[in-house]
Amino acid sequence: MQYVTLNNGVMMPILGFGVYQIPPEQTEQAVSEALAAGYRLLDTAAAYGNEEAVGRAIKGSGIPREDLVVTTKLWVQDAPAEENTRRAFETSLNKLGLDYLDLYLMHQPFGDVYGQWRGMEAVNREGLAKAIGVANFYPDRLLDLILNNEITPAVNQIETHPFFQRIADEGLMREHGVQIQSWGGFAEGKNDLFTHPVLSEIGQVHGKSVAQVVLRWLIQRGVVTIPKSVNPERMAQNIGVFDFELTDDQMAQIAALDTGTTLFFDHHDPEMVAWLSKRRLDS
Repeated sequence: MQYVTLNNGVMMPILGFGVYQIPPEQTEQAVSEALAAGYRLLDTAAAYGNEEAVGRAIKGSGIPREDLVVTTKLWVQDAPAEENTRRAFETSLNKLGLDYLDLYLMHQPFGDVYGQWRGMEAVNREGLAKAIGVANFYPDRLLDLILNNEITPAVNQIETHPFFQRIADEGLMREHGVQIQSWGGFAEGKNDLFTHPVLSEIGQVHGKSVAQVVLRWLIQRGVVTIPKSVNPERMAQNIGVFDFELTDDQMAQIAALDTGTTLFFDHHDPEMVAWLSKRRLDS
């Protein structure tokens, strides 16, 4: 496994396991199998509704806590956002059954972002969250947060895949010491990703699947990635990407696939902003 070092010295595996869209009743088994396969970075969120199942899998694994990097995310909070952030954090921590988090992310760039960030800074200073960061922040919002707060986000988790590569975003993050992390690395199979001729041909050269090629491409860019699967064979396949390397020419071929456009939802779309901003989680 390769690791990245976050801007506060926390070490993070470059490849982890995500549980987005895994139903709660399947999550415990999936995470248990992922841990057995060698994953040590786990990514969940309050909005996913499966934190408790992730916690049960961690507890049942017998793996020392210090060997794991566990991430969850804060959903949009009502005022007073700073106080509500503390309550949301404690709720997530209790559901996970943990004494601390390795990484706590602000899930969306909406609501009282400053109040939420102050609450996150507090749990970071207290050592309850070893690192804090954000998700879905475009460069303007990310830079605003950096310039007007004491703690710079350690991570920005954003849509990143061969068809939306976020090269300019990554450059700004690198300049300010923010680690880029990918969600949707396989684009959920859109644009026929798993049968794409360019990716398929590269996979054939290395004797690897398209999924492995995509993960290797992200890793060689220095992008932390968290593929999801409920299939143990695919979990093992996804983590088996450290025994080959893409050539410069192959990296360039994949770079040419970038459309520069989201395949999911646009955080600049007023209707999407309204929907995300109004959505609240059941306690």
